[in-house]
Amino acid sequence: MALTLPVDPAANDLLNRDPLALLIGMTLDQQIPLEKAFSSPYVLAERLGHAPDAHELAGCDPEALVAVFAQPPALHRFPKAMAARVQEVCRVLVERYDGDASRLWADVTDGRELLSRITGLPGFGTQKAQIFLALLGKRFDVQPPGWREAAGGYGDPEAYRSVADITDAESLRRVREYKKQAKAEAKAKAGKG
Repeated sequence: MALTLPVDPAANDLLNRDPLALLIGMTLDQQIPLEKAFSSPYVLAERLGHAPDAHELAGCDPEALVAVFAQPPALHRFPKAMAARVQEVCRVLVERYDGDASRLWADVTDGRELLSRITGLPGFGTQKAQIFLALLGKRFDVQPPGWREAAGGYGDPEAYRSVADITDAESLRRVREYKKQAKAEAKAKAGKG
């Protein structure tokens, strides 16, 4: 299995072979289209001249990193905040996993432990962590016991709820449909309260 998003094939290739790039894409996946979030690690690699490295990003001068994120086209609509977030995530990776993003999910005993590790990252609340857990399980065969349950509805094999479920144009359409419906339901619920 692999990730196949509607982005540059080189960006997909980087996401599929580089765990840190994948984690950075997930970190950036908020308030921008998923295509932008998951292609930005590739653009970051181009700007750095090499694949992202957690030790380098964790120790980078914050202003210099913001400049890399803000360079047109910016890697995110909030380049300053997201450069800081990526740096925070990389610092946690360095402190807890020797800078190796794949160690985040290596040797976990079950899905609950993996979810706990992911929610321990800056900016990863329960929903975002469940989506990333589902992405790891569905696209990268990271399937510790109980991973689907820990991923909540995002672990459902028949779901079309998140980036974890995108394999082609049709699945992307279905995920977008689901998100649009969920947003409308949340808006309607908020209007009743």
